[in-house]
Amino acid sequence: MTEQRQRHRAEPPSGGRRARRASSPRHSDEPRARLHRLLASSAVGVIAGVTIFGLTGGSGALFASGSAAVADDSSAVTVTARQQDADIADAPFPDLAVTVSQTRALESQGIVVSWTGGKPSTVPSSQIGGADFLQVFQCWGDDPADPGTPDRTTCQYGLGGVPGSHRDDPRDSDASVAEQDKAFTVYGDGFATPTYTSIPFRAANGRTIANVVDGKYSYTKDADGKDVLADMNTNEFFSKYTTNMVAWAGSGGDGSGSVKFEVQTALQSQGLGCGSPVTAADGSVSGSGCWLVILPRGKADGGASFVTKSGLFWDAWKHRIAVKLDFKPLGVRCPIGASERQLAGSELISRAISSWQPAVCNQTGGSVYSAITGAESDAARAANGTAPAPLALTSRPLDPSLGTDSLRYAPIAVTGAAISFAIDRNPRPGDDTVPEEDRSRVGLPFTSLKLTPRLVAKLLTNSYLDSLPTFADRDHLSHTDGDTRVFNPRNLVSDPDFLAINDPEWAYQSLAAASLADALVPQGRSDAAYAIWQYVMSDESARRFLEGTPDDWGMTVNPWSATTDAANASSQAMTLPREDFPKADPIEQAATEAAGPVNLVTWRPYVNDLDAGAYNTLRGDGLTLGGWDPIATPPKYGKADRSLPGRQTVIAVTDTASAARYQIVTAELKNPAGEFVGATTDAMAAAAAAMTADAGQSQVVSFDPTSPAAAAARGAYPLTMPVYAAVNPKVSDADLRRSYAAFIRFAATDGQQSGTAIGQLPQGFLPLPEAWRDLAMAAADDIEAGRMPTAGGGGTTTPASPGTPVAGVPFPSGGVVGSAPAAAAVPAGGSAPAATAADPSATGTAAAARAGATTPDDPDLGALPAALPVSVAGGLASAFAVPLLGRLRRRL
Repeated sequence: MTEQRQRHRAEPPSGGRRARRASSPRHSDEPRARLHRLLASSAVGVIAGVTIFGLTGGSGALFASGSAAVADDSSAVTVTARQQDADIADAPFPDLAVTVSQTRALESQGIVVSWTGGKPSTVPSSQIGGADFLQVFQCWGDDPADPGTPDRTTCQYGLGGVPGSHRDDPRDSDASVAEQDKAFTVYGDGFATPTYTSIPFRAANGRTIANVVDGKYSYTKDADGKDVLADMNTNEFFSKYTTNMVAWAGSGGDGSGSVKFEVQTALQSQGLGCGSPVTAADGSVSGSGCWLVILPRGKADGGASFVTKSGLFWDAWKHRIAVKLDFKPLGVRCPIGASERQLAGSELISRAISSWQPAVCNQTGGSVYSAITGAESDAARAANGTAPAPLALTSRPLDPSLGTDSLRYAPIAVTGAAISFAIDRNPRPGDDTVPEEDRSRVGLPFTSLKLTPRLVAKLLTNSYLDSLPTFADRDHLSHTDGDTRVFNPRNLVSDPDFLAINDPEWAYQSLAAASLADALVPQGRSDAAYAIWQYVMSDESARRFLEGTPDDWGMTVNPWSATTDAANASSQAMTLPREDFPKADPIEQAATEAAGPVNLVTWRPYVNDLDAGAYNTLRGDGLTLGGWDPIATPPKYGKADRSLPGRQTVIAVTDTASAARYQIVTAELKNPAGEFVGATTDAMAAAAAAMTADAGQSQVVSFDPTSPAAAAARGAYPLTMPVYAAVNPKVSDADLRRSYAAFIRFAATDGQQSGTAIGQLPQGFLPLPEAWRDLAMAAADDIEAGRMPTAGGGGTTTPASPGTPVAGVPFPSGGVVGSAPAAAAVPAGGSAPAATAADPSATGTAAAARAGATTPDDPDLGALPAALPVSVAGGLASAFAVPLLGRLRRRL
């Protein structure tokens, strides 16, 4: 068995206590057997706790500041312990003040919970839950005995195998059972049968999971008709794989901290039911609300020496802080019988389309716009003909090799690709060279990370050692220095190339995980992949590395991904830029008697899409390989459990809208001007202002990293991308053209107002500059009228170089700003000027989302059925190669 698999198996299962069978209630109390084992381990817990305090200095450090994509939303709320805790004198943190980044118009997304007034935290172990930390979880119901507060029986709380995080636990003494817990407690008669408390879970759909009712064990029947006790931490409503509970969130030396939290709706958790439609007497529809609970945990539970008991027990629960959460109603409510129109192409705009759809379809004569995500090049090709076809959503013009470009491009969004990360600190224990300040931050997240094009190239080519299976032959990731073989660094954070440009604190970390040796990447083809590779190839040092030249520290590219024939192990160069992220290395770890073979895709699987990369970052799931399951049909590897906060190690390719949705942290990228810039609105605006027209299609502009305009744009985020809606104006169906034009007009006007309400532009998008909106409206008019503008028509111009307009181009095209765009003057005491003619006048192809059911009004798909299967086949090939992609329930 490999070291990797042994490590995964050695970890305690986070919730997997099996249902126990019993021949009789008295002699079948398997929970009590578990209680015995827990009690017997208490001495070990004491030792472990003391050890942890010694190694960590009794604290952790989590800063409230950081570069996470926090929603700019007026619904942020701050609450304090003194406002809500009726027993503030005994509160673990009486001065605790908690801020929740967003509390209204919520959906399946992420939020940030930050606080002050805590105490320096201690990380958890296998025996204790930690010390002086917070737990965060979601509940759906009000307490009937205390209206306006959450009912603990409605909380999605419970992680088996995680001390201090169960719904049920043995009690150290009968005296430790509060009056409020007695109904959920079975009293014991000594060490052999300890007192046991179990808090039931009452789901929003009316079903209750309980193994103690009215002070007695409650059994159910299994498939064989035998009595079993329910596992309170793994049930039909939540498990370690689906729960959003944060079992440990630590504070820094000053008592402040923050943590990402996954908000779940009824689509992800029917037990919570949040966002389920509620129709009022006046016919208005709202989403069912829920609670966010922040639970302070001190150094010990009542009657115990450490934190080992459930936070739902009254001695802990009474100190809860709760915030009411308001949800958008689930489901899109469009008029019955409305025509359905299809959009196809880029995922980059799917978040915006999800917001626009309910508003667009309810307009007079509105249509239902169903979007399917796929390769933009396929969608553009299908839309280029005159037969009815889906409106293409793309960021690049039609590939000239696919035919003459007859598309009319309308800019409808500015967004971008991104690289997200969730990496928690683990300073080297026992190392006296680690500064005390850094030692105190054990288990807490980094909020800043810088990447160059060369580092991105390393992550995308499986060039770090741990990105390949541990027991395969990895000699090709090494070079010789005299008689010594020197291997490439294990992962990104141990690479001297990375350490040279990032905060010195990174150099003191002991971080080893396959999920730090590459980035989670989506399968299939996309314009986002092309933009990332274009960014990489624009840098000379990255190009030389990919060609086979070692970097300054001797690291070399994985030869299967080299871009020259001479350096590539297959003797055929990898062509870049390209539309996908190939896993080119054919390496395989051989099968053994105990386990099957491991290839590169098994070891480091693809994710479904860019949204999945962001979602896995939020959850701390690096999709690392789990143990071999010989009893599966067929036998296969599983996926390792996701890492809980404090132990996360994830890097992923995503997009700015998904990063904003889940409020995760993204990397700062070195741009062509040599500056490290994050994906902020200002940085995306600077990049938009530096975009230049495509050489073959003047309607489409992009951020070309090799252009003089890009080199001058010091504040520009280099992976900023426009999204265009495109169709041939000569398409034969006039109603279809009219519907597409209506969609473009809404997207370019009302759809550009930023906000969280239906119809508004979500976070992660830059509102279109005014000049771009004008171009979109002109394109909509042409599409509806069925006309193709003639050369010089409309008096439009396009610059051949910065500041040099040239008349007579076939279509309107983007203007180019030749100077650094970040220096727009703002009058003293005034606000930034509105977009002017200097704004880039981009036009081009736009992105798509997911498809709905076909109706009689749908257009014929044209060439799309012939084009999309190529992309789908590639995705399926990758999917079948992955035993378990780890993709949980989709969030739309």
